[in-house]
Amino acid sequence: MPVKNRFSEMLPEITAWRRDFHEHPELLFDVHRTAARVADLLRSFGCDEVVTGIGRTGVVGVIKGKTDTVGRVVGLRADMDALPIIEQTGVDYASKTPGKMHACGHDGHTAMLLGAAKYLAETRNFDGTTVVIFQPAEEGGGGGREMCADGMMDRFGVQEVYGMHNMPGIPVGTFAIRPGAIMAAADQFDVVVTGKGGHAAKPHDCVDTTVVAAHIIVALQTIASRNVDPMKQVVVSVCTVETDSTAHNVIPQVVKLKGTVRTMDPTVQDFVERRISEIVEGTAMALGAKAVVQYNRGYPVTINAEENTDYAVEVAKAVSGKVDANTAPLMGAEDFSFMLNERPGAYIFLGNGDTAMVHHPAYNFDDDAIPFGSSWYAGMAEARMPAA
Repeated sequence: MPVKNRFSEMLPEITAWRRDFHEHPELLFDVHRTAARVADLLRSFGCDEVVTGIGRTGVVGVIKGKTDTVGRVVGLRADMDALPIIEQTGVDYASKTPGKMHACGHDGHTAMLLGAAKYLAETRNFDGTTVVIFQPAEEGGGGGREMCADGMMDRFGVQEVYGMHNMPGIPVGTFAIRPGAIMAAADQFDVVVTGKGGHAAKPHDCVDTTVVAAHIIVALQTIASRNVDPMKQVVVSVCTVETDSTAHNVIPQVVKLKGTVRTMDPTVQDFVERRISEIVEGTAMALGAKAVVQYNRGYPVTINAEENTDYAVEVAKAVSGKVDANTAPLMGAEDFSFMLNERPGAYIFLGNGDTAMVHHPAYNFDDDAIPFGSSWYAGMAEARMPAA
């Protein structure tokens, strides 16, 4: 069936949904308007079941295929939340909420999955059950973790799950994916260095925390350059340095550091966590100071199952014929990883054309990508659960 043609016909309607979401961005779990609109649309499509409040503000729709048998159950996921950024696109449907904007294209993801849900509810051209998942709080809140913790996978019987993200710099209509690790784990660390403050003219009477912090920052870079196999990706970045003094002539008593760690391998992740503590505490001790590390695990590595990646590639080929099936992994993170840790599946990128990069105030989702994205979502359901 020419799925792509159907979505081209639906493009004005889906675009209108997308731009409405764009005008009304919401952050983290506070996506009440968006979730309500999604639920209302799913009900209007004739979904067999629509459940709200999963993972606090997530929405799940259930669409049954042509037969009464349960069959395979395939989950399709989109994220709904925006970012705390002041929009600079200049479009006539720009954010109406100062300081909030859809700078990552989640408005487009939500609209494309809604389009797929409408089509699947109309045609029922599959033999099984499609579960459409609309997730809050991808941007740092762990909404995927919360939906899984709410028992979503077992409650709806999801057996495999698929997600998608737009990608600037890739032509519209082109897909990119890889088996295995495709996006990194994202952890955070906080370091508090305590020394002995005093007058800057008498450093010998002090334990200079700024010098200690500087040595720590430099030493932490040896994790990637000297401690981890060069063939394995790792990033250790110290991103903020804060002292308890703003004066030009005061050696501070305390310096605080904040940073992030990105890894593609759980074993490397464990090693880096341990090594950060060793370096921070050992460097501080050697220089006469004390340091405490607080290390927080964030999103896990996003790992595509090989077999499910093959399925995703085949559907993408059917949609556009343009697929990079061995794209380079990214050091950004994605909390769809929590769903992939519970069920096999795959995560794919869809080209957004020559636009500003995501998380930039001038970014905007390209509506021309909608037919490709909606076709892929719907195609995954039809391909994995072919009608007899």
